[in-house]
Amino acid sequence: MEITQAQFAQIEHCLPLQRGNVSLSNLNVLNAILYVAEHGCKWRGLPKRFGNWHTIYTRMNRWSKSGVMDRVFEELQQAQVVRIKIEAVSLDSTSIKVHPDGTGALKKTARKPSASLEADGTPRFIWLPRMLARP
Repeated sequence: MEITQAQFAQIEHCLPLQRGNVSLSNLNVLNAILYVAEHGCKWRGLPKRFGNWHTIYTRMNRWSKSGVMDRVFEELQQAQVVRIKIEAVSLDSTSIKVHPDGTGALKKTARKPSASLEADGTPRFIWLPRMLARP
């Protein structure tokens, strides 16, 4: 799924102006972002025809923080160019480190609750599972 030059002209006003000597056009960056969204590949797995993966990732990160990506995908959906809505969040276990206590390992000392609830105090957190609304 790639955007043509004519389709890009419809959403070009949503993207920031390119200043200075840039190596990648906004159209190339947007097509690379759509490639990653469609194929689910890693940034390093982008084909060489899109350019340097780190440049594309940096620009996408900057655009998402400033709200540009939201405006671009909204325009693409209104123009019926892209008919997907990206809402998935994926976390890789290599990027999130868990303390050994969070892995379910046995503790060295067992907590001994007191006889009265007042001495223990209120619970520090309450976890309630929530069902997500079905689309």
